[in-house]
This record gives sequence, structure tokens and C-alpha cells, in this order.
Amino acid sequence: MTKLLLCLHVLAAVLAVGPVTVAASMFPQALRRTHSAPDDPEALATLRTLHRICRVYAGIGMAVPLFGFATASSLGVLGSGWLITSIVLTAAAAAVLGLLILPAQDNALTAAQVAGPYPTAQLAMLTGVFNLLWATVTVLMIVRPGSTTGA
Repeated sequence: MTKLLLCLHVLAAVLAVGPVTVAASMFPQALRRTHSAPDDPEALATLRTLHRICRVYAGIGMAVPLFGFATASSLGVLGSGWLITSIVLTAAAAAVLGLLILPAQDNALTAAQVAGPYPTAQLAMLTGVFNLLWATVTVLMIVRPGSTTGA
């Protein structure tokens, strides 16, 4: 059962978090393109699509910590320092996405529809922080300080 839970956890991470990180990273550049060509309907459609990907896959991404907790419980590592750190960083990444990036994308999309300016640098920075948090969690999941596997 542990192997199944681990497989589901990793698959959920790759299939749910991956698209969010890519779409969120592409959003600021697409927003700049929309501002440089405000009459281009394709640029606005790209923005809408990237934002929809972020919203939908953020919801699907809730499966990652659920399978993660089940896997950690099955392995008996819930009290491990690397796991607790990963949980905190995952919560921080979720907060950055849900409380900062998605609302900023909403505001940027609204501004783009009325041809208003929107600062892309802050959104790009938030996306970078989100990606860095997930990269750190991924490394912790692979390296697992104190692991007995020798990896």
C-alpha cells in the first residue's frame, strides 16, 4: 500500500504542480505581450488560458499533500525534520499561490481587458518565490536528510 500511495503522491505532484509552475511562470510575459498589443485578442486569450490552468490545477494540487500525508504515515516518518520542513514549505507555496498569485492574476486579467496597466515585476517575483519553494520541497523529498536508503 505504501508504494501505491507514494506513486500517487509523486504523480499528483508532477501532473498538478508542474502545470501550475509552468503556467504561472508564463503569465507575466504573456501579460507584457498583452500590454504591448492591447488589440490582440489572441494575447488576451492566452492570459485567460494561463490563469485558468493555474486555478484548475491549484485545486487538483490539493491531492499532493493528501497523498503525501498518507504516504508519510504509512512510512512512519511524520515526525521527521525533513518532512516537517517540507510541510511548512508546501503550506507557504500554497499560500503564495492562493493568496497572492491567483488574485494578482485576476487583477492583471481585469486590467488587461480594459487596457489598463498592471505591474508585471511583482507578479513575476511572486511566481519565482512559488517555484523556488516547490523546488526546495522537491529536493527535500529526494534527498531526505537522515534517510537510510543511502540516496
